[in-house]
Amino acid sequence: MADRKDLIQEITDIAATELMETVADTKTEGYRLGQACATKTPEGLEVLYSFEKDNVLKNIRISLDAQRPELQSITAIFWPAFIYENEMHDLFGIKFKNMAMDYGGHFFKIAEKTPWNPDAIPEENIGDIPAGVEISLVDGQNSDAGASAAGAQATSVETGGSAVAMSPPDELIGAVDQEGSKD
Repeated sequence: MADRKDLIQEITDIAATELMETVADTKTEGYRLGQACATKTPEGLEVLYSFEKDNVLKNIRISLDAQRPELQSITAIFWPAFIYENEMHDLFGIKFKNMAMDYGGHFFKIAEKTPWNPDAIPEENIGDIPAGVEISLVDGQNSDAGASAAGAQATSVETGGSAVAMSPPDELIGAVDQEGSKD
């Protein structure tokens, strides 16, 4: 009978300055990005990146100041992290430096800026939508309405009865010709 291999979980606290090196080493070891999240604590904010490989869950935890939270984006190493990082930006006011696809505080349509971190200073953390990124709020019945006219594929995210349709700029997905196929 084979030995049962249960999920092993480890949590490592690191300084913000160690993030990029730690994440690069984690990718080199063969881990994949599983999730990223933030939470408010009495001391400020915590950001947690989780990576998985062979039933081992490796968590990297970083503590941040709640008033001016700032962290280097890991999108240069794990590109899909832009979804998690834009969410943390909108909900907690965390400013991610050098994010591959930064929606500038417009990833979600929310009634108030940084609702889960009222201590954040939004004037410094909220910017404009980058050039070339199209965002439109559409009803749940027509989630592809925000697709680029040039034929780029849109990504839809369900947000409580509505969908946010997002199209990345052409330089991120490659040039799109007249028929809508990539070069």
